[in-house]
Amino acid sequence: MIASAINVLASIEPPGYHGRVSVTSEAVSPAAPGDAPADVVAAWREMTACHAAACAALEHELGEHHGLGVSEFEVLDRLAENPARQSRAQDLADAVHLSQSALSRLVDRLVKSGLVERCTCGMDRRGIYVVLTEEGLRRHGEAASTHRAVLSRILPGTGT
Repeated sequence: MIASAINVLASIEPPGYHGRVSVTSEAVSPAAPGDAPADVVAAWREMTACHAAACAALEHELGEHHGLGVSEFEVLDRLAENPARQSRAQDLADAVHLSQSALSRLVDRLVKSGLVERCTCGMDRRGIYVVLTEEGLRRHGEAASTHRAVLSRILPGTGT
């Protein structure tokens, strides 16, 4: 299932990549450039299909029940799990896999809804913090159970 797909994909490291994935020299076959073993392609397709299904279900459920999109919820979730209920905008953009401009537009929407505030960093006036408001914490709390239930239902091996 998805766990085996992730294990297969995690065993392959792109040339020049030195990120979190560890790889042994036996894991990559000496195939022609651009060729990938069939199991890697199948694992990739399974993982992307699972991701697409999860995102579609989350968009539907979070939108219908809480008025939030997946990215909006993910920002609230990251802020809620931080004990200070805040994050530097750049760190938040990296954590939720958005560009700075996309995060800025998303934060604009969350500010208008009263779910977050922007604050300048006291030590570095150029730095911007995104801070979860009490209303944001409340909305996150309501949406978190929906988010977790959808993931449990959609992701293989996690449901009941």
